[in-house]
Amino acid sequence: MDYVQERMAQAASNPDTTSSTALFTPLNALLLSVLLYTAYAFLFRPSSPPPQIPKEEPAVVFRTFTPRTLLPYNGENDMPVYLAVRGRVFDVTRGRNFYGPGGPYANFAGRDASRGLACGSFDEAMLTKDLDGPLDTLSDLGREEMEALRGWEERFEEKYLVVGRLVAVGEEGTTQGEK
Repeated sequence: MDYVQERMAQAASNPDTTSSTALFTPLNALLLSVLLYTAYAFLFRPSSPPPQIPKEEPAVVFRTFTPRTLLPYNGENDMPVYLAVRGRVFDVTRGRNFYGPGGPYANFAGRDASRGLACGSFDEAMLTKDLDGPLDTLSDLGREEMEALRGWEERFEEKYLVVGRLVAVGEEGTTQGEK
């Protein structure tokens, strides 16, 4: 018993040793770390908005156009900007500043731009006048003009989505193999 009495006398004479060992328990250490992390999370971590998922562009259905049904797609009245090159219709809406209203290539919007691009001309004479007539076959163009047109076509293929094909009036229901 002398040992127990001796330890009690030591504890009574030095109260700091018992209270300090009681503070450093594993449970207190865990609670302190949770408290510090919470303080850091609310006070020091930068608050940024949650990441946003980008909006998907609306799906475009591949369809058949005639020169008359392509005409409204000139970028006016919040319409998309389409143009045709050698029978394929491209959605050039992303390049609205070039092909839309007021742009340098605006006269090609909603039209078959093949002849104008091949000849490097923006003249109205390069555009199809008879919207209900046959399509321009481009048969009178030379080798250099056709190469220029192929260059434009490749550029459009790299940058823009093909949304349809251009056919003459009366050929809307035919497939390419039936022509």
